[in-house]
Amino acid sequence: MSELRFVRMGFGAEAVDYRVAWDEQRRVHAARFADEVPDTVILLEHPPVYTAGRRTADSERPLDGTPVIDVDRGGKITWHGPGQLVGYPIQKLPRPVDVVAHVRRLEEALIRTCAEFGLETTRVEGRSGVWVLGDPVERRPALGGLSLDFDPRLTDDEFDPRLNGPEYAPSNAGQRREDRKIAAIGIRVAKGVTMHGFALNVNPDNKWFDRIIPCGIRDAGVASLANELGRDITIAEVLPVVERHLRDVLENADLKPRVVERTAEKTPA
Repeated sequence: MSELRFVRMGFGAEAVDYRVAWDEQRRVHAARFADEVPDTVILLEHPPVYTAGRRTADSERPLDGTPVIDVDRGGKITWHGPGQLVGYPIQKLPRPVDVVAHVRRLEEALIRTCAEFGLETTRVEGRSGVWVLGDPVERRPALGGLSLDFDPRLTDDEFDPRLNGPEYAPSNAGQRREDRKIAAIGIRVAKGVTMHGFALNVNPDNKWFDRIIPCGIRDAGVASLANELGRDITIAEVLPVVERHLRDVLENADLKPRVVERTAEKTPA
């Protein structure tokens, strides 16, 4: 794979409006498809914004009518904002494209990044992104004085954690010792070139996630490096570490097209 190009688009006071960054993604995507630029990773922070992927249900959006930008990536609704490092890898992949392998590479780079700061993270089967695992159910504190055997989130399809107090808030998942997502991933592949990417929670105000059902998941929450490690960590500290691990994982990847299994042709009777 060719050498990656990193573009630091804007952070802090120069955080980039989501629509401006989306337009830049499309511009770079077109240039990459035409082989006018190398594989490129755009890194930035956004001002506070909710974005919804194609699978977002109406019941997962903010209850108060807060605006949401509907986007063309996979996945569901999430939040971007200060204290969150967002990366948009724009890469040309061999056809037929192996989307899952691309997601796994991004996860691996972020898992390595967290490990370098002293935080063990992992994948959760059936759920994309990077996770901090909670305690076994029997060792978690009771919610509202009730045993977790009666956790309504697991038995009531209409239960809404946003309407049931802070004990169910996604931002408090660490206190509940539940699984919590520290990095979300949502991508799109068009013409064999990737768009969108990942959002790593470094030191954001995770209460922003309490107004939505993050990624459509009701029985888990969100985490950040700063909260998990109990110390202040900045985007500036994390940025070069993420770049190094992305470069190592993506440049050294053995890119192979997805294997297409063909069914045997039936002989006419």
